[in-house]
Amino acid sequence: MPVANVELLIRAFDTLQMIQHELLLFAAFWFIIGAVDEVAIDLNWLALRLGGKANSIHLPKGIEQESLKGRAAILVPAWHEAEVLGSMIRHTLSAWQQSDFCLYIGCYRNDPETLAAAMDGANGDARVRIIVHEAQGPTTKADCLNRLYAALCRDEAQTGVPYFSVMLQDAEDMVHPAALVVIDKALAHADFVQLPVRPEPQTESRWIAGHYGDEFAESHAKAMVVRDRLGAALPAAGVGCAFSRGALFTLCDSRSQEGANGPFAAECLTEDYELGLLLSSNGSQGRFLRLRDHTGALVATRSYFPITLEEAVRQKTRWVHGIALQGWDRMGWSLNPVELWMAFRDRRGPLTALVLSIAYALVLIEALLGAGRIAGLVELLPISGTLHIMLTISVCAFLWRLMFRFAFTAREYGIAEGFYACLRIPLSNLIAILSGRRALLAYMRSLRSGRVVWDKTTHRAHPAMERATVMRAAASPA
Repeated sequence: MPVANVELLIRAFDTLQMIQHELLLFAAFWFIIGAVDEVAIDLNWLALRLGGKANSIHLPKGIEQESLKGRAAILVPAWHEAEVLGSMIRHTLSAWQQSDFCLYIGCYRNDPETLAAAMDGANGDARVRIIVHEAQGPTTKADCLNRLYAALCRDEAQTGVPYFSVMLQDAEDMVHPAALVVIDKALAHADFVQLPVRPEPQTESRWIAGHYGDEFAESHAKAMVVRDRLGAALPAAGVGCAFSRGALFTLCDSRSQEGANGPFAAECLTEDYELGLLLSSNGSQGRFLRLRDHTGALVATRSYFPITLEEAVRQKTRWVHGIALQGWDRMGWSLNPVELWMAFRDRRGPLTALVLSIAYALVLIEALLGAGRIAGLVELLPISGTLHIMLTISVCAFLWRLMFRFAFTAREYGIAEGFYACLRIPLSNLIAILSGRRALLAYMRSLRSGRVVWDKTTHRAHPAMERATVMRAAASPA
């Protein structure tokens, strides 16, 4: 190789090594900030656990058959949900035997398949009200919820009997038999209640779908428990959550004075998350309930999550866009230290995507520099003491994170899934990077157009469908 080319390569490697050092400083700094955040949550949870305040409460047998204190309305928005909606309705009507609740199913006139599935699932049951939106679908999920809320208000006016609670569920959800009763009981002392979400394992997608289980197992067994105990505002997950009728009416009245057409922000992609925070900011009390039935099963909303990379990225894009970017715009920042901390945790998605991107870029840079060292084109430069300490802390924090990820996943799904959870971390990071980038682009488009779109997730199966198939197979003669 000509001497000039060799010198050019040496200068390029020297420049690359300088870039590596600066990126290492940047990434290590933010990794440590993130580690401090997570360790603070972990230590709070450990303190609660040692004090017996983070243990799941076990319910008595037969509680699911108890009567409700008041009527409950369950709002289920549906757009292109023909494959799962019928199963969801049938299972909900079967799981909840009480007569004083009503499923409000929101469909669109240009989605006849979903409408037909809703009618088939209802099968004439008086506990189901199918509401057809007068607008062409899809609008937004919040707009569909507002349409259901308007129907609920008309029913109250006609019957003269108000609802006691309003619950949110999705078309792909499988409810727990005791969920309706425990929410009803909790709303006697709170204005907003959230149950855990439990992604169901899917053998055909152990990696993509599995990473949701890892994240929710840790978030809804630790972070939300800590948040509840600290008295911080609780975000609604959009499913397995319910609001007292009075709190929702007050919020709706407040929003109507601003020209809104219901309690749900139709211009927001994560109206459920925002609704929980708004209620707390208005003085309403929220509670996160982590309970287990007499068999030890978690009282949670179960569902299948996306099984492909594209679908997972699209779903998480909506979460990052709505929570991190729109949330910053719409909710601002609180001066309360705990609320400020939680807002940072909720909105760190874009920053996390950036830091992770740099971290994986550093892996590529180190590979290139390693090749240069083997070729004798660049020398291994010693890192500074400060950077060495920062990198050591980052590695220790990562091992700490692995331990907690394994423990929470193994606790809910078994030891094998706990090990898989550790192996799925790079995939979780990749999805976070891709969704963060896509969310930023979507946010910029929405700023230009002033319009948000219901970029919903496609659902192909319902957990109750799979269980019914297994039970039929087990019952059939060999």
